[in-house]
Amino acid sequence: EVQLQASGGGLVQAGGSLRLSCAASGFTLDDYTIGWFRQAPGKEREGVSCIHGGNGGPHYADSVKGRFTISSDNAKNTVYLQMNSLKPEDTAVYYCAAAFMESPSGLCTGLAGTGDYPGVNYWGKGTQVTVSS
Repeated sequence: EVQLQASGGGLVQAGGSLRLSCAASGFTLDDYTIGWFRQAPGKEREGVSCIHGGNGGPHYADSVKGRFTISSDNAKNTVYLQMNSLKPEDTAVYYCAAAFMESPSGLCTGLAGTGDYPGVNYWGKGTQVTVSS
């Protein structure tokens, strides 16, 4: 069974850190681009960060550059999002998604906005991140 499982969310104070995990099963990360995106109430969906499991090439939204780091552990078939210097505006439900034959920048762009992006093959359930001021 193909599955993407996001975890690691929680409640943290502004300036704190969290590490999110996106564990893949039923397919190999080597051939896919994995993207993290977030959805906050009343806001458009935002493509946060994306990486190709085989080639790397991480892409970041301007809002998280310098604070978030995406990485891939192919031995564990898991992609991580290290989030440092968290701000209240980072509060959202964070999701991961997998796309075959997509570049990291293409996937992150496609994950922004509304509606299901057709380039995504697999969608994961979300994990809540809440940053208090």
